[in-house]
Amino acid sequence: MHRILTIDDHEVVREGVKGIFPTGVAYFGEARSGAEALEMIRQNDWDVAILDISLGGRSGLEVLKEIKALKPKLPVLVLSMHAEDQYAMRAFKAGAGGYITKASSRDELREAVLKVINGGRYVSVSMAERMVVNLGTSDKPAHETLSDRELEVLCLIASGQTVGEIAESLSLSDKTISTYRRRILDKMQLHTNAELTAYAIRNRLVY
Repeated sequence: MHRILTIDDHEVVREGVKGIFPTGVAYFGEARSGAEALEMIRQNDWDVAILDISLGGRSGLEVLKEIKALKPKLPVLVLSMHAEDQYAMRAFKAGAGGYITKASSRDELREAVLKVINGGRYVSVSMAERMVVNLGTSDKPAHETLSDRELEVLCLIASGQTVGEIAESLSLSDKTISTYRRRILDKMQLHTNAELTAYAIRNRLVY
């Protein structure tokens, strides 16, 4: 029986993941936060962890790095609402065994889970093609200079969310989000949210 730990702050997602295998094939543990996940990983052995990138209060990529430091051999599959272009490469560099979006089908998710459990890496065909193309380019886009959290804030701004809405979704203060926004604009040499949005669309960070 596969032992699967789902790390997501939304109950509907955690419940949905349980449906990828028939009853009796897998045991599912659930964690609502990075801290809860790390404690469960310390106390129990798991075959795979399914991790959301956008956890309230913390970046899922930060949690991923802590998981790999704690249990280097534990496979981690990133399950995210964000398009692959945004986070897949960062997730793999941080130690993820696979990256799949929440828009994927149940069959695709099951395939991804089984692949990383068996020691493989999972990425969609389209993302694999883009990764190969990127290997031949030396110029890095401006958003590659951003931290993981700054990139997350950039994508949320570009998707039309206000500072207050972003602060609430990430469990941070309005002031903190405004500081991130200012850093993003400075690093990318942009001046307005409209310019950030245009950049994000042009670079396939939002759709």
